[in-house]
Amino acid sequence: MILGTGIDLVHIPSFADQLGDGVSEFVRATFTSEEVAFSESAPSRRPAQHLAARFAAKEAAVKALDSACARIGIAPPAVSLRDIAIVRDSSGRPSLQFHGAASAVAASAGVDRVWVSMTHDADYAAATVTLERLA
Repeated sequence: MILGTGIDLVHIPSFADQLGDGVSEFVRATFTSEEVAFSESAPSRRPAQHLAARFAAKEAAVKALDSACARIGIAPPAVSLRDIAIVRDSSGRPSLQFHGAASAVAASAGVDRVWVSMTHDADYAAATVTLERLA
C-alpha cells in the first residue's frame, strides 16, 4: 500500500547562489558529510547540481512523510532535512535513509519501503519519493 508520495523541483542556478562559496551553514544544516563529499567528487564537477537533486529528494521525502501522517491521522512533527540522507549502493543507485525524527515519523506511519528517484538536467533538478507499507 502506498502511504505517501512527494515531488520537488529545484532551480539549480538559484540553489547555487544560496549555497555560496565553500561549506555554508545551510549546507551543514541540510546535508550529511557523505552527501557533500559525493557532490564535490562527482565526475561532472558540478556540486550544486548534485546537491540540488539531493535537496529535492529531501523535500519530496518531507512531503511524502506529511501525506503518510495525514493518511493515518497523526500530526507530523518537524523533521530536519539532515535526518534524511541520500546514499548510494555499490552500483551507484541512490536510496534514501531516515534518521532521528524522520525515522520516528516513518516508523509511526508504518513505512516499510522507500522509493526515491532523482534527476538533473540543465537548470533543474527534481526528485520523487514514495513511501510504502508492505503488509
